[in-house]
Amino acid sequence: MCQHQPPCPTAESADRESARLLAHHPEQGWSLLCNGVLLFEDTGELLPNGQIIAPHRPLDASRVATAA
Repeated sequence: MCQHQPPCPTAESADRESARLLAHHPEQGWSLLCNGVLLFEDTGELLPNGQIIAPHRPLDASRVATAA
């Protein structure tokens, strides 16, 4: 899938999030990486094979909304 040199990490690699962006839609909360991974704003991921990776990094406390 990747045409970059050196090639981007594969979707199965531990460093898959370091692949280059193909599409970035912050208003919708997702980005498509060169390796086919959909990366979501909450750090969740959807791999090309359909595997779901749960969010794995804590959100910045200043961005978390709380009910009044």
